[in-house]
Amino acid sequence: MGKRRGSQGEGHRSQDAGHGSQETGRRSQAAGHGSQETVGAVTRDPRLATPNDLSRREFVQASGAAAAAFTIVPRHVLGGKGYLAPSDKPNVACIGAGGKGRSDIDGVRDAGGNIYAFADVDDESAADAYRSYPNVPRFKDYREMLDKMGKNIDAITVSIPDHSHASAAMLGLRAGKHVFCQKPLARTLYEVRTLEQTAAANPKLSTQMGNQGHAGEGTRVVREWVEAGVIGTVREVQYWTNRPIWPQGLDRPLEAYNVPPTLDWDLWLGPAPVRPYHPSYCPFNWRGWWDFGTGALGDMACHGMDAAFWALGFKWPTRVEAECTELHPESGPKSSRITYWFPAKGKYPEIKVTWRDGGLNPVRPTGLDPARSWPIADIGGQIWIGDEGTMIAGMYGEDPFLVDAKKDAAVRANPPAKKYPRSPGHYVEWINGMKGGQKPMSSFDGHAGPLTEMVLLGVLAQRTGGRLDIDQSTGMATNIQLPALYLKPEFRNGWTV
Repeated sequence: MGKRRGSQGEGHRSQDAGHGSQETGRRSQAAGHGSQETVGAVTRDPRLATPNDLSRREFVQASGAAAAAFTIVPRHVLGGKGYLAPSDKPNVACIGAGGKGRSDIDGVRDAGGNIYAFADVDDESAADAYRSYPNVPRFKDYREMLDKMGKNIDAITVSIPDHSHASAAMLGLRAGKHVFCQKPLARTLYEVRTLEQTAAANPKLSTQMGNQGHAGEGTRVVREWVEAGVIGTVREVQYWTNRPIWPQGLDRPLEAYNVPPTLDWDLWLGPAPVRPYHPSYCPFNWRGWWDFGTGALGDMACHGMDAAFWALGFKWPTRVEAECTELHPESGPKSSRITYWFPAKGKYPEIKVTWRDGGLNPVRPTGLDPARSWPIADIGGQIWIGDEGTMIAGMYGEDPFLVDAKKDAAVRANPPAKKYPRSPGHYVEWINGMKGGQKPMSSFDGHAGPLTEMVLLGVLAQRTGGRLDIDQSTGMATNIQLPALYLKPEFRNGWTV
């Protein structure tokens, strides 16, 4: 690929907290803002805005020349919408280059994608990616990127905060691009269902949600053990997580801060209602605010609950009940316990699923080897309870084992047959799908959309602090009138889904 010039660095930074360790680009709220200034006898934080600052604040504008025009004929013109020859290396434009976006970039590259353009709203967050890929054109606004370079873009990744997932992913789908979007697929049921329907209407487009554990060996082992009756009939599944690792249980902050010079705050807000910048929102803490994220449950349940949703054939629960610490209208609770009841289906009876966050952990299983620490991991995990045994696995379904050590050894010595094909890799699945291969396992209209819907029903119960009875034909609550904005946000002009 020849040298091209593009507008300078961009991309919504999405410090994705759902992946164990802290991602590149995460930083403390005060980092990068200099030391405090002394004004008279008062020490003033330079980040704090004065009334005059607020009246004249201007956002950083993208600079640099537009990307050079291309003289080759776009591949989609030759083969139709979504066409990519098996020998082609897809050109992938990455929306979000910092945080989780940084690892998605490398994952796509390693899977055979050509990193073709970046869009990130914060130059500082994206700086590491920009250093690693110095010749890749950069934009602040992904809409501009797709407008100027779209004819040679085959696919996009969306690794930005939850509230902007649907707008970016829909723009890509409607432009005929293959789309990889981080979990949760979107922030509201309306957005998720719109993505599902659009993906289903464009079957040649390869879509994949970033719940990497679904491609893992552990998820397949869990299902094979369950279907082989290793723990008998499953009656209950329990989850726990160390999330939130960001502040929750807060009211909207009242202080006014200057926007960091590297950040385009208006573009970061995207479809969300306008509000003054505050470091409590970004780069990392947005997950705890309902306008931007989906809290601890939305962050981690697409990982943790993935194996059970797949193995037990879940769809919508019949009811969801949330027990939470003090509720706040704009941010998630500090801790919660959320219980789902899934209806009997096939050979499985009604199954109770319990989620815990904010420092709440399940009781240590009876008979667990005293040498094993409890909980098994800081990030969280899962317990499957059957009428003939108990199985434990990590948050991503990894490293499953039986609490009964003798039975565990016997199963490992003579494991059930490998019924389910092993994945070549989460990103490889997506790229193979672009070339006419098997549909990715977590496609929007396959596994990912319904999984996210199930998770979001728990978020709705959490926000209302009570019980939701769910209509099995619509997946909507029947016992309570939910606020319209909980189900479908109002989008700012220029950001509609």
